Amino acid sequence: MSIIIKNISKTYKNQVALNSINLNIKKGEIVGLLGPNGAGKSTLIKILTGYISANNGEVKICGDNINENPKLVKQKIGYLAENNPLYIEMYIKEYLKYIAEIYKVSFQEIDKIIELTGLNSEKNKKINQLSKGYKQRVGLAAALIHNPEVLILDEPTTGLDPNQLIEIRKLIKNIGNNKTVIFSTHILQEVEKICDRIIIINKGNIVDDQKVDDLNKNKVNIETHFQKLTS
Repeated sequence: MSIIIKNISKTYKNQVALNSINLNIKKGEIVGLLGPNGAGKSTLIKILTGYISANNGEVKICGDNINENPKLVKQKIGYLAENNPLYIEMYIKEYLKYIAEIYKVSFQEIDKIIELTGLNSEKNKKINQLSKGYKQRVGLAAALIHNPEVLILDEPTTGLDPNQLIEIRKLIKNIGNNKTVIFSTHILQEVEKICDRIIIINKGNIVDDQKVDDLNKNKVNIETHFQKLTS
């Protein structure tokens, strides 16, 4: 398994954010992480990326325990945050060189990642000159520069126009061919278009975990299904 989560719990003062979560995610899966605001999605992502620690339980990323080997685990993860923090006064290649230096990655990889993320036509521009869709591509390029085994995307399609949505969907699907992808979103239609599997969290508990194909075969409307489980 690429990701193993065993009995993960997290409490903030008297509020339970995660309640003994258990999950296994295989390499090559694109998993949609769904839930209403305050459900525990962001807390789970923060634990998986090593930003915070769980109160109880165990997380293994590609065989390594995140508490025992946090630096090694972080090298295996690429993360695109919801607010996509970029140094917008930098040129695209300049920014990616900066990220490559942090990960001690050869500059030769920059042209490869620019090609992969479809940034060739914009590569000589400053980031502040880009549309939101291309800024998201730069964020993806930065998350992928060190060739991580696991990619965690937090609301990567929010605010994109229909054409940009289609392009980012294709890109994520392509990336998911040989990586594990966790895709957190509020846009239920995106889950159907991109993901192989959905996991719904509500009030700190996993309330559903199914393959998208199974939902479609059973003619389950994801929006209605989500509302029943979380309202």
